[in-house]
Amino acid sequence: MKKHLLVNLKENSYRIQIKNGLISIIGKELKGIYQGRKVFVLTDHHVNAEYGESLLSSLKQEGFEVKIYSQEPGEQSKSLFQLQRIYDALLNFSMTRKDLLIAFGGGVVGDIGGFAAATYLRGISFVQIPTSLLAQVDSSVGGKVAVDLPQGKNLIGNFYQPKAVFIDPLVLSTLPDKFFKDGMAEVIKYGCIKDYDFFNLLSQNFSRDQIMQHIVEIIYRCCDLKRQLVEEDERDFGNRMLLNFGHTWGHAIELMYHYEGPTHGEAVAIGMYQITVKSEHLGLTEQGTAEKIKKILIAHGLPFELPTFSMETIKSAAIHDKKQFGDELNVVLLKRIGESFLYKKGRTLWEI
Repeated sequence: MKKHLLVNLKENSYRIQIKNGLISIIGKELKGIYQGRKVFVLTDHHVNAEYGESLLSSLKQEGFEVKIYSQEPGEQSKSLFQLQRIYDALLNFSMTRKDLLIAFGGGVVGDIGGFAAATYLRGISFVQIPTSLLAQVDSSVGGKVAVDLPQGKNLIGNFYQPKAVFIDPLVLSTLPDKFFKDGMAEVIKYGCIKDYDFFNLLSQNFSRDQIMQHIVEIIYRCCDLKRQLVEEDERDFGNRMLLNFGHTWGHAIELMYHYEGPTHGEAVAIGMYQITVKSEHLGLTEQGTAEKIKKILIAHGLPFELPTFSMETIKSAAIHDKKQFGDELNVVLLKRIGESFLYKKGRTLWEI
């Protein structure tokens, strides 16, 4: 099965292709969008060990000159220090503005690879080949690229759209269960904010085997929902912020653990449930919504309980959140499952 989507952003438009086995024919697919010869592949050690040889072989068969640069996996690699090392590798490979970077990995590789492409020589072309469920359904689409600072996540970044996104669901077969569940948090998020029927589908398919039977359709649904919001609001000043449901507290939780505790998806899962408990208390959300979220999180092996930090500590960690505009903190809330909105008095949620 093969699925295509067009992200229509005028001169920055690009296609998303979802197809089993894409990695083995990526060289041919790349020929359709890139007429140059030099390709720099940024990946991490885990992905490189599993799929680096297959990708390299496919690219070389089509005559590309390829350099693979592999970094340590994990959020700690999304730093200014690591960015400098990527710039050095790009320079050593004599990359020019006409050459191409491939971000081949999960969300961390996609974020820092995209940011390196956006800033090296004031911008070179890049392609996303996401290999984690989280990256396939969310972070590889939409052009958000960034690195972290000690004070918070994604505080240095840009909007820089890829030339294409190639998604091969077969690579998920080697993804550890912990990170498969991590991606499911973002999948569940889409049902919460935009698609009641999708939420119900996920409520009926709990096991990894069941999910994989529907995986092409699940990835397609998530990418299509994100495409709609990105086309409407590319720069994230309006409804695109709905994609951040659960992320305000989620990012704060990640920061409190210095990115060595809950995964991004686990932290977002906690954030989705906890913020909905608060919004129900305020009468902003239909009663029983938080319980529905709790049940689906438990069914998919995701946490919902807040770590043992004080609310003041969480508030302090969230103070640098990118959804803060002046004195306002925009928080994404649900009216009910499948219907979300921006609440501009987000600070009041700390007081409950």
